[in-house]
Amino acid sequence: MSSFPRANPASSVGSPSASPGASPTGNTGPVPADPTALALFNQNLIRCQRCSRLRKYCEDIATSKRRAYRDWVYWARPVPSFGDESARVLILGLAPGAHGANRTGRPFTGDGSGDFLYPVLYDTGFASQPNSVSRNDGLRLDGCWISMVVHCAPPDNKPKNSELQNCAPYLDEEISLLPNLRVIVCLGRIAFDGYLEHLTRTRQSERKPRFKFSHGAEYALPGGRFLISSYHPSLQNTNTGKLTRKMFFQIFERAHTLADSPPGTRTLRP
Repeated sequence: MSSFPRANPASSVGSPSASPGASPTGNTGPVPADPTALALFNQNLIRCQRCSRLRKYCEDIATSKRRAYRDWVYWARPVPSFGDESARVLILGLAPGAHGANRTGRPFTGDGSGDFLYPVLYDTGFASQPNSVSRNDGLRLDGCWISMVVHCAPPDNKPKNSELQNCAPYLDEEISLLPNLRVIVCLGRIAFDGYLEHLTRTRQSERKPRFKFSHGAEYALPGGRFLISSYHPSLQNTNTGKLTRKMFFQIFERAHTLADSPPGTRTLRP
């Protein structure tokens, strides 16, 4: 069990009361009277129609549904990011699950990956509760922000390169709106590569860094930031033991340590 304090209520950006969309019935909440830049970012993101294949797939899944969720009205739109505006840690995933975030409208919510992720975030002090089942369940994040390199569910969890490119400007904008960011945790190789490409697009690196993806690898970045790579908490990885709870806990324990480190700290891990 970690000694890190439990999360306090943090920013409401991405929460049911402040972000686009709210309940499992698909009701859309009002825009806040004085929305923050990240709230406006999320409002813009959910209107995106750049990838016709993904939009059709998300809507088709929402119509056919899964028997267990027949009473749900699926979100079926681009899934907004979620978390604490003052986050020092960014968790970057691949894409919404067809019957998870595409249903609930919140990253890693309502599927096996989230069932593995959020208890670890709770135990490392980043989340107010260990369970994430809907946008109205009261969950708050403290010190972290969750996003994806693609915000619409792709068939077979495999976005096309063109779809990754269409979503890339959202990642660039989003990161620019996180001024306190110190640590980026990439869940899976595609998210890892997506973040490296962000560094070249935003001219933080002249060329794509030759960083190697492996679980637990960490790298020092320009501007005093750190990059940590992790296996994705997919059922394929967690059910086979490729990613264990202990391994995942250590990733976020380390992220907490680096986020709290003084400026100028250099990572010593390969």
